[in-house]
Amino acid sequence: MDKYVICGGNRLTGTVEVSGAKNAAVAIIPAAILADEPCIIENIPNISDVSIIIKILTQIGASVKMINKSTIEVDSSKIMEPTVPYEMARHMRASYYFLGALLGKFNRARVSMPGGCDLGDRPIDQHLKCFKALGAEYTIEHGMVGLKAEKLVGAQVYFDIVTVGATINAMLSAVKAKGLTVIENAAKEPHIVDLANFLNSMGADIMGAGTDVIKIRGVDYLKGARYAIIPDQIEAGTYMMAIAATKGDAIIKNVIPKHLESITAKLEKTGVNVEEYDDSIRVWVDKPLVKTNVKTMPHPGFPTDMQPQMAALLTIAEGTSIITEGIWDNRFRYVDELRRMGADISVDGKVAVISGTDKLTGAPVRATDLRAGAALLIAGLIAEGTTEIEDIFHIERGYEEIETKLKKLGANIVKKAIPGSTLAKAL
Repeated sequence: MDKYVICGGNRLTGTVEVSGAKNAAVAIIPAAILADEPCIIENIPNISDVSIIIKILTQIGASVKMINKSTIEVDSSKIMEPTVPYEMARHMRASYYFLGALLGKFNRARVSMPGGCDLGDRPIDQHLKCFKALGAEYTIEHGMVGLKAEKLVGAQVYFDIVTVGATINAMLSAVKAKGLTVIENAAKEPHIVDLANFLNSMGADIMGAGTDVIKIRGVDYLKGARYAIIPDQIEAGTYMMAIAATKGDAIIKNVIPKHLESITAKLEKTGVNVEEYDDSIRVWVDKPLVKTNVKTMPHPGFPTDMQPQMAALLTIAEGTSIITEGIWDNRFRYVDELRRMGADISVDGKVAVISGTDKLTGAPVRATDLRAGAALLIAGLIAEGTTEIEDIFHIERGYEEIETKLKKLGANIVKKAIPGSTLAKAL
């Protein structure tokens, strides 16, 4: 087990480059199962969630070759049994994308119920609703979801709520179904569009991705393709928050500025300067940060995955800010950790009230989930003294070499083995 040790107080300056999008990669890599030829996928982030996805692929019989650090070739022609091992899948939520991909390819699948960050109830009823509409029967036994269909046939699918996961699974399972599938009340996130572009590059017929109605006309054959994953908007947003919180001045490269509009808008409300270029942005602060109110919403609203990072920034903004969580029930579990550092935050249900303070102070804290960990990193960067963050495996699920990138920006951060842990003994 490792921890991050941060000595706060350094302004972040210089240049940082964003990696490929985690949320796109964990959908696109399983989608390669649907191809009838090998696929090459570029700009893959080097994070633990992607490592697990690749291990699952190899365990079920696919051939995965690492061409370089950020490029893989996936050949799914040797997959014989469409069953994802329980022990591997239960550690991450995105494992349920294997349901849609395997069902779409083999008309059957068995995958464990999703794991990942504990952000509250994550039912898969909308996923099952879609699979059933396309002609599949399902069972849930011993923690495993089983799907089976004589054949998949296009259908009308209406989601009762906007759901990214079910939208992706609907696309994966419908792309080879006979006839037309219409997905209504679909999610519109950038990684939905990226998945559609990847599938279309293989010969799929998908229209409307990025709107709330997606139309998919099934095809019989999907060829191999070479495709580069989009930059990670949440990683970019996290660096935007970190630069702003430290009152720094830095360039963030390899971004799509349009994907960051909701984040940029809220930062500008707090007094942060953001300048957009073609594929990069500059973030700098030259005046005191001030309060703002935030409500998380499905895209194009403010992302729930940026809510904890925004909260960390607002702990030192002048005035009282209100954050309303519109997606998950359990997203404020990190607040107790920020309070240990001197933050003045009260929570009532899905609403957090943050009163800005003059300073935070370093403390031993624990990452409760991926984005909570990012918030603690930001808090550590601005706190007086030393902050030690444990359970950083959560952070490494979604951020590639974050301590290295922060160091290049001037942060005083190191990763250390926790004394007494297995890793420490091995060293």
